Amino acid sequence: MKARVTVMLKNGVLDVQGEAVRHALGTLGFAGVNGVRQGKVIELDLAETDTAAAEATVKAMCEKLLANTVIESYRIELL
Repeated sequence: MKARVTVMLKNGVLDVQGEAVRHALGTLGFAGVNGVRQGKVIELDLAETDTAAAEATVKAMCEKLLANTVIESYRIELL
């Protein structure tokens, strides 16, 4: 089973990389971009075949390593 985890900074946390991308887009002539949030996508190939067990395992991975839950939120998709 495959899983995709999307990790983003929580609302209210300053996204320095996103702001740099927004500024660069404006410099390149892409007007009208009012905000950019940058995150990361992690794809996992799991041996687990049970959907509920896979989701629980990936959630534990996120809580322990993949996301800094103080400042980041995450979304899990099982594929």
